[in-house]
Amino acid sequence: VRHGYAHVVTNFYQGWEQYAIGGSMSPSIKSEANFFIAPNDVGNKEVTWRKGEKGLWKFYSVRDVFKNGASFSKQTGVGGAKPNYNQEQNFKVVDAGSVKELTSES
Repeated sequence: VRHGYAHVVTNFYQGWEQYAIGGSMSPSIKSEANFFIAPNDVGNKEVTWRKGEKGLWKFYSVRDVFKNGASFSKQTGVGGAKPNYNQEQNFKVVDAGSVKELTSES
């Protein structure tokens, strides 16, 4: 994600090469109810990649599941990733534990 905002919801990530979610140029990213299984490579367990001036990006993990040592770097920014959805834009997010089954044929 460059600039702007992304809400990454209900995805299954397994064995990424470099990172699962990345951003540069001051993005705001909210990762919610995703299921991350880190690769077996000991040096590649981090879910996120961030480029640019430290502190200008905002990354948040909400109800994500992390397996095989997967980790989401310290959350950054103040006040949460925005924008907040209005009533018409709002949608129900399933529990991350359901993601493997929901995405099994994707």
